[in-house]
Amino acid sequence: MPPTEPPSAQPATTPHLAPDEADRWYGGWDPLDPTTIAAFMDGFDRPWWIIGGWSIEVFTGVGRHHEDMDISILSRDAEAFREFLGDAWTPWNVDESWFRPFDARFPDVRPDSQVWVRRDASSPWVLDVPFTPDTDGRWTNKRNPDHTEELEDVTWVAPDGLRYARPEVTLMFKAAQVRDKDRRDAEVAIPMLDDRARGWLRDTVARMDPNHPWAREL
Repeated sequence: MPPTEPPSAQPATTPHLAPDEADRWYGGWDPLDPTTIAAFMDGFDRPWWIIGGWSIEVFTGVGRHHEDMDISILSRDAEAFREFLGDAWTPWNVDESWFRPFDARFPDVRPDSQVWVRRDASSPWVLDVPFTPDTDGRWTNKRNPDHTEELEDVTWVAPDGLRYARPEVTLMFKAAQVRDKDRRDAEVAIPMLDDRARGWLRDTVARMDPNHPWAREL
């Protein structure tokens, strides 16, 4: 018997698609990079910073392939970002297992979801923007909401003039090391951390998972 009600706007969580399957359903990527992101974000007057693999590469100087470009903004600035993109770009909200336009029809987004950006339906994605929850404007750890810091303390400005997540912060989000690239980033970056950064990573991971090897070994 067919369902009598429309499906939920937010279906139950399902496993993430493999990259090739995600491309087949949603389209591929031609991402921005640190040489082009500043021009793209020119005029956006809220804080933004580069996260993910690029934040490790700029710290270590060790290059690797990047499937996408990740920046973050505070979740309170999501609507300002949508207005900044205007009609030139089409952002889509990505939230666990569902995917929908981020436009005037669907303006509400969860503070720990993200947005993918492309020009139109026939164009590749260029930017991934995971939101960072904030507490009264302070950076808030989405893995441990009781942990808040000033944004300036968890980011740094690299010689290229761009703001990046500090390497220990990026590594915290990669601590599960499920993907090969996460394990490689950890292998390259951890030996280069100073005592302060190593202690921050050890203590932060220990609060989330006391049994994690980094809680004992760093």
